[in-house]
Amino acid sequence: MQQLWDHGGFHPDFKGTLEKLGNVRGSGSLQASLRGLTLLGGGEKEIQSSEEGVLYVQDLVRTFGDVCLWRVGPLHAVIRIFHPTCIKPVLFAPAVVAPKDKIFYSFLKPWLGDGLLLSSGDKWSRHRRMLTPAFHFNILKPYVKIFNDSTNVMHAKWQRLISEGNTRLDMFEHISLMTLDSLQKCIFSFESNCQEKPSDYIAAILELSALVAKRHQNLLLHMDFLYYLTADGRRFRKACHLVHNFTDAVIQERRRTLPDHGIDDFLLAKTKSKTLDFIDVLLLTKDEDGKTLSDEDIRAEADTFMFGGHDTTASGLSWVLYNLAKHPEHQEHCRQEVQELLRDRDPTEIEWDDLAQLPFLTMCIKESLRLHPPVMAISRCCTQDIKLPDGRVIPKGVICRISIFGTHHNPAVWPEPEVYDPFRFDPEHIKDRSPLAFIPFSAGPRNCIGQTFAMSEMKVALALTLLRFRVLPDHAEPRRKPELILRAEGGLWLRVEPLRAGAR
Repeated sequence: MQQLWDHGGFHPDFKGTLEKLGNVRGSGSLQASLRGLTLLGGGEKEIQSSEEGVLYVQDLVRTFGDVCLWRVGPLHAVIRIFHPTCIKPVLFAPAVVAPKDKIFYSFLKPWLGDGLLLSSGDKWSRHRRMLTPAFHFNILKPYVKIFNDSTNVMHAKWQRLISEGNTRLDMFEHISLMTLDSLQKCIFSFESNCQEKPSDYIAAILELSALVAKRHQNLLLHMDFLYYLTADGRRFRKACHLVHNFTDAVIQERRRTLPDHGIDDFLLAKTKSKTLDFIDVLLLTKDEDGKTLSDEDIRAEADTFMFGGHDTTASGLSWVLYNLAKHPEHQEHCRQEVQELLRDRDPTEIEWDDLAQLPFLTMCIKESLRLHPPVMAISRCCTQDIKLPDGRVIPKGVICRISIFGTHHNPAVWPEPEVYDPFRFDPEHIKDRSPLAFIPFSAGPRNCIGQTFAMSEMKVALALTLLRFRVLPDHAEPRRKPELILRAEGGLWLRVEPLRAGAR
């Protein structure tokens, strides 16, 4: 171990962490991971945003089984966790014991502020309680009509492109615009027509996401004072300004139109008329003391929902279409399930009650989220020692990287993990599996508040797509590209064929 410290160029803080980890009690994997430190080298392969980086994570999982130690540059000790038994003590630890790692998420702060994704402590707890009603079934039900409408616009564009001879489509490009279209309607009641014409706001959202992902890959640009001297840093500030101005303008306009009295009656009327959007809920919600959210807080939560809701859903939908293109038998099974459900009515719209009547389609979505999770990992910083079930201890000060991808591809958790098998999510199979074996929306107190929204949108869009189109693999196999979400290098291209009207 001393030889590694002398020749590996480790920072003293990292050396101290190794000393703690080297003295932990308990057998096996964590000790083995220390002996394998030379293999990890410094994490260079893993942090590459490439297919090779993804394959490297899979190698780590097969080699170490539950946890391994690595470093990011000379400063930080990081433990990667990819087994449910080791994930639970971290994700279910009190927020003060395992808060989100600020380094990992700090690049989003100028854009998203203190929204649910980035806030902590009492503020996070208060906002989580206040925002929970925004994702109640009664609020989400009217959004299904929006999901239908946005998907219909996307499909009309596909039909036009196909008629012009363009049968190869980049799923990420089209589905990202569709999810952004839906979110603008659900959050702001704003009709941007962004799928049909350019939108400065949508362009800024896409640019911010791309710039944050790019910055993660360059350690020098992790320092703010350097980053904002670059062209990318200036572009980031400009895009932030545009997005904030848009959100602020909507909030101010809505405040002018909200009544000063009779809020409960107003809320009830809005719900009955199916026009309640996310900004309405944020403006009207109150905490236990009757206090409302400030305009700054509302902007942070709206921007966070916009960020968290478009890329992740677009990634999930794109990859499930890819997996169904690769497995036409499952694609046809899904199609027949949707056709049977809509057999006695106009098969042009999916309704809220339909979403619970599509068990195989849901299984296919979940298996795709296992194989290609949109969010590859989440980070926590241990402020106290955390004891694992077998007696090993994660020391205070260590960053824990909970590898969602690694857990989903762990052969000790999922037999033949690289095989796409929707029947893994048959209810009979689920009951014998740890609930932390499948965590595309994280888990514990800080799980994704919008997961029902996301699953509903994916079900609607997938059902309508399979009713109208057959998707087939492209000639080239995509190379996975992990950024803020799991993408494909150069886009995720599939061939799309329209189905005959009424075809069974």
